[in-house]
Amino acid sequence: MAEEFLDEIEDEEGQQLYEHLRIVVDKGQVPLRIDKFLFDRLQHTSRNRIQRAADVGFVHVNDCPVKSNYRVRPLDVITLMLDRPQYDSTIEAEDIPLDVVYEDDELMVVNKPAGLVVHPGCGNFHGTLVNAVAWHLKDNPAYDPNDPEVGLVHRIDKDTSGLLVIAKTPEAKSKLGVQFFNKETHRSYNALVWGHFTEEVGRIEGNIGRDPKDRLRMTVFPPDSEIGKPAITHYKVLEKFGYVTLVECVLETGRTHQIRAHMKHIGHPVFSDERYGGNMILRGNRTSKYKQFVDNCFALCPRQALHAKTLGFKHPKTGKMMDFSSPLPDDMRLLVEKWRNYTSQIKN
Repeated sequence: MAEEFLDEIEDEEGQQLYEHLRIVVDKGQVPLRIDKFLFDRLQHTSRNRIQRAADVGFVHVNDCPVKSNYRVRPLDVITLMLDRPQYDSTIEAEDIPLDVVYEDDELMVVNKPAGLVVHPGCGNFHGTLVNAVAWHLKDNPAYDPNDPEVGLVHRIDKDTSGLLVIAKTPEAKSKLGVQFFNKETHRSYNALVWGHFTEEVGRIEGNIGRDPKDRLRMTVFPPDSEIGKPAITHYKVLEKFGYVTLVECVLETGRTHQIRAHMKHIGHPVFSDERYGGNMILRGNRTSKYKQFVDNCFALCPRQALHAKTLGFKHPKTGKMMDFSSPLPDDMRLLVEKWRNYTSQIKN
């Protein structure tokens, strides 16, 4: 089990090191190279970076530095010691514009713009939605942005726009969390994706796990593979534009990058999605005129064309069903209109 805390020590040469990570190895662990062991457990790094850290003496086992070929043994205590302190993760209120769709004493629903990170971390320690919410509720003495029992109930990607619900009280977060866990909420997304669909509706099922070749990307594994987490996405065609299609996606599960990974898996990457290959011309004639048109589309919406459009849940206090809908943001709206006009010109 990993425990993160700050603890200053001195190494043999007197350099001040700071503990960033501690892992006590399980009793049943088979011998395994430590770089492989850590790579399997740390999401936002590479095996090469772990090896470099070991080479300079930052990876310790039982308080002693080890090299990357050290074989982990049962009950080893692995610590990652870096030459800088951990970042202070205290959430501070920041005056950031917030589009509040609904608010009462228990919760608030916000419409997140594309480009806004939801929660501090991984290099984005300021300027997030959580910082904006902290500012919006700074005069509410009952709301502590650093209390994990309140705040975000679910998340969407940085470059995905759309609706999110934030709980103001522990009771609200608990009850809303149960609804999400039991799949009692209603959520739908609009996405512009590459390609033509032969079926108007469909179901995508496949486990989602981290791509072993790219730790920042998710990939799809067979449902019976025991790799990744089960995921199911339902889609419905809303409008066809020849080489791209506007679809509605409804999630049965809420996995990281679920729609983006599932759509790539069936050959329909989300338009302009750099991480999953949607930022290249995947359909259509490669004429210079068409290439210029698509490039203009990419410039118009330089992020994955994905929007969390609807959100429905039972109010945690009244039990009343609440449904919210958000229009497509300007970049996606103009993108869809551009493809609609292009298609109509071809037909005429």
